[in-house]
Amino acid sequence: RAHDIGHDIDDKRFGHEITLVFAKVIVGLFGRNQALVDGAGNQRVHRVAWPERREGDGRAEPRPFAADRENDRVQIFDGDGKYETQIVNMHRPSALAITGRHRPDCIVGELMSYLPVNRLTPNLGPRVSVFGQAGKLLGRLDQGKGPGLQPGQFVSPHSIALDSAGDMYVGEVAATDWLAVFPDTPVPAQLGRFQKFKRVSA
Repeated sequence: RAHDIGHDIDDKRFGHEITLVFAKVIVGLFGRNQALVDGAGNQRVHRVAWPERREGDGRAEPRPFAADRENDRVQIFDGDGKYETQIVNMHRPSALAITGRHRPDCIVGELMSYLPVNRLTPNLGPRVSVFGQAGKLLGRLDQGKGPGLQPGQFVSPHSIALDSAGDMYVGEVAATDWLAVFPDTPVPAQLGRFQKFKRVSA
């Protein structure tokens, strides 16, 4: 649903007031009591209102993160939707998850280029990258072989989730994006949509 900037929405489906924060694209679910609704189709991002933080209750001020795909960055905002900073050194971020720590890490699913001029350029994805709060790259998961169907390879990562054990799940729109990634290869009859990565250490 598209809404104009500055309008509040009383949405009974969520049971909360939904307030528009900023006009940007792509994804989100951030923190225990906040969520950003996907704005990729209509260039709008909404904030689901969370309980007001009380002094001394131990909860950190919520900081929405927004994957800004076509500008190759993740933007970070304060609880009122004011821009604070950004994380760069990524390519077309299209999936985003935040780890549940005091200073959480940012896990980003990146797409490769779909343009003929640079589609085969190395080190642009698809991959999953982990960044610290200061924007430092902590690690990447991609096998170093470009797009593919082997474990640890990706076609088009578009969703990332973590469970209570710390295991990570990566969902892909592999069928939809297949011909953009592999324009000369027919879509396989059996095409995976999810990969699970098991946490092996603290």
